[in-house]
Amino acid sequence: MESIISPFTLSVDWLAFTVPHAFVYEVMDAVHGEWAQSSVGFRGYPDCWMTSDGFRGVGKMGTGAPRSPREVHVDLSGGIVSAWDISHLQAVLAWVIAMNGHFTRIDCALDDRAASVPVSQIQAAIDAGQMVTRAANVDAHASSSADTGESRGTTLYIGSPASQTRLRIYDKRLELQQKHRPNWADFGMRWELEFRKDRADACARKLAESDPMFWQELVVGLLRSHLDFRETTRDHDSAARCRAPLVAWWEQLTCGFQKARLTVEKRERTLDEVKEWFKQSVGPTLAVLYVIPGLGLPWIEEVVNSGADRWKKKHHLLLKGTWRKPAQNE
Repeated sequence: MESIISPFTLSVDWLAFTVPHAFVYEVMDAVHGEWAQSSVGFRGYPDCWMTSDGFRGVGKMGTGAPRSPREVHVDLSGGIVSAWDISHLQAVLAWVIAMNGHFTRIDCALDDRAASVPVSQIQAAIDAGQMVTRAANVDAHASSSADTGESRGTTLYIGSPASQTRLRIYDKRLELQQKHRPNWADFGMRWELEFRKDRADACARKLAESDPMFWQELVVGLLRSHLDFRETTRDHDSAARCRAPLVAWWEQLTCGFQKARLTVEKRERTLDEVKEWFKQSVGPTLAVLYVIPGLGLPWIEEVVNSGADRWKKKHHLLLKGTWRKPAQNE
């Protein structure tokens, strides 16, 4: 990884894959996290497990399809994957490949943390015909609060939802500020490449086999294969447009991205987040155990006491020294 401090960062923000023949516990061991079985299926799979270990995203695992009972499909959103250590991410990619699996989605996020190129500047270049891309669709979606009318920013989409490569450009800093995240000031403009199907599989396999210090160069290459900004207009023919020099801000931005540092998004989980996760994910099962004769509150208290013996670092961070381990007789 880069040893210099860079205002540009790279992170992997979503991962989805399918393995053709595995037990659910094998996938859980590879991915990690705390999984609970759901009462509803997922993507056509009758059996589903869920995790909210990232607390800002959800992981789902589906299996048990009659056509292929041991096939397992996994979707892991950005709140989970972006918090993984790089070594763990690469280990998961390698495990899927070793299991003869294939990747169905991977998102790579390049962050311009200084917000040196705002959405308005990018939109102006698109309007001037300076963007050169194979994408058939370019959309801009402006959003605002229904309650206050406050702007929530504009997101540019380069590529259609059905395409195998789609780029989203938006103000990540504004998004996190409006969600009242304490680290919102650390972010800026996000260039997020979403790969699906064959493009996702190709990207994930390349990341798995490459030294992470070269991931930035790889992702920037994929970004520039999707679009470029050049000193041209729509009046020029396609050959001239592709040969035109890069616009200055785009050249500086992509050079910055090539020097990006790989990041793992670290953030302490709040008590409110844990409570909401527990209520949504564990609450229904806890209610069943509470009313079963012979279990009820005494059994739940026994689980609480034994669980305190297995606290890990993340649990102690949540406690922050304000709670104590329950005594056996309490």
